[in-house]
Amino acid sequence: MIQEANTVILQILLVASALGALVYFVRSGQSVGVRASKRLAFGLFVVVNIYAVLRPEDVTVLARLVGVGRGTDLVVYLLVVGFVFGMLNTYLRDREISQHLTDLARQIAVRDAELTRREEDLERRLTVLEQRASRTNGHRPAVQESGADEVGTAHTGGS
Repeated sequence: MIQEANTVILQILLVASALGALVYFVRSGQSVGVRASKRLAFGLFVVVNIYAVLRPEDVTVLARLVGVGRGTDLVVYLLVVGFVFGMLNTYLRDREISQHLTDLARQIAVRDAELTRREEDLERRLTVLEQRASRTNGHRPAVQESGADEVGTAHTGGS
């Protein structure tokens, strides 16, 4: 009787854990970016997990049908496959993020080089203007309007 009570308590804890993981997965902020296939797979995993916790004899029957001696062994084999899938998924995602970071670093380097080139060009132009200003001793060269002199002389000469 105590053994049955302990089994029921363990089953309740395991089912609650599975449901908690499902709720966390669905409600997490990053679940928007998770593909529907991953959501369905995780949901199916939780359902199978709950079924296996509540009906362990059925898992043993299924294990014997596929040629595995015990249900526990079948669960371990499936966990190994799931673990490998998860690790592969993590590796591919990390590689994709690394590629994005490399692309961003390249874009920033090109932008910085362009800004440096523009700054150097502006400094060069400023230096040229300062040199011109120093040649004229700080005075701006007189701007002559050639048309004004001709009109003025023509006007005064005709009176």
